[in-house]
Amino acid sequence: MNAPTNISAQTQNRKADHIRICLEEDVQSHQITNGLERYRFNHSCLPELNHSDIDISTTFLGKHLGAPLLISSMTGGTEQAAIINQRLAQVAQHYKIAMGVGSQRVAVEKPQVADTFAVRKYAPDVLLFANLGAVQLNYKYGLDECLRVVDILEADALILHINPLQECIQSKGDTNFRGLLDKISDLCSKMPVPVIAKEVGNGISAAIANKLIAAGVAAIDVAGAGGTSWAKVESERAENPLQRRLGKTFADWGLPTAECITTIRAIAPNVPLIASGGLRHGLDIAAAIALGADIAGLAMPFLQAAATSETAVAELAEVLIAEITTVLFCTGNATLYQLKHSDSLQRIE
Repeated sequence: MNAPTNISAQTQNRKADHIRICLEEDVQSHQITNGLERYRFNHSCLPELNHSDIDISTTFLGKHLGAPLLISSMTGGTEQAAIINQRLAQVAQHYKIAMGVGSQRVAVEKPQVADTFAVRKYAPDVLLFANLGAVQLNYKYGLDECLRVVDILEADALILHINPLQECIQSKGDTNFRGLLDKISDLCSKMPVPVIAKEVGNGISAAIANKLIAAGVAAIDVAGAGGTSWAKVESERAENPLQRRLGKTFADWGLPTAECITTIRAIAPNVPLIASGGLRHGLDIAAAIALGADIAGLAMPFLQAAATSETAVAELAEVLIAEITTVLFCTGNATLYQLKHSDSLQRIE
């Protein structure tokens, strides 16, 4: 599919704007949280464990991970994005953690920037997720484009991100979501890799998750509210007062991450589940796992680190792994499975 040059340029400029705004402006939710503050771990002063025996490895979509961590989808399509993705991929490879890239629509429209996403050479063993906006299925995208982005990344799965609020606020956003579920279902039946449904910071409800699973989606990334507000991001990019007002009004719109995890897990006990949305440290990650998630994704902390250096990314990964391990040790759980099936996490009344 050949897109007009001006459209691909707009997409590329939007990518650059998103990185700059996320790094320089306050685009975090303030009135809504990820919901994890409503929970507390029971401390065990006698864990009956050797710290060195704790194992935080896991398996997700059939691939081994050294820790239950996902470097969430962020960027690609610009020179700066290429550097960021390379640094993230090299650290993901070292620690055997999963990684997603930002929307690859720009690589479809402008093939010469595909290399900014192509990180498999830096991460030969990593669980990698390609990424496209689900709504593009209503804008002439189909199986061929989805296969193309998977091929660019040599990806293990395809993320379809679902972002109605962002599209409402974004300049010239794609807002035709009619009949999208049927197109997702058709795509899932034809893709050679699993399809993951992901929000972008406003959360997926149990009711919608149930529909997506029935449509053939292999995993859910809840991407709940409480972290980066893409309404705020798009407000910073606004071309007129209406867009700016919309972004501010809906800055704290969405379902808290913790609520998404618990409600989806209640109706779909076995679906592979990714917790993301406002997670900032290993304590959040461990709480999300204890609530029922299988792995946890972080974006902003990794973006900030990757904008600095590969060393900063590695230091962040080390800290997150140490924090998760400390939670297991201080709750008397040797594995993530034990943590998830224990009563270590309690809701604070």
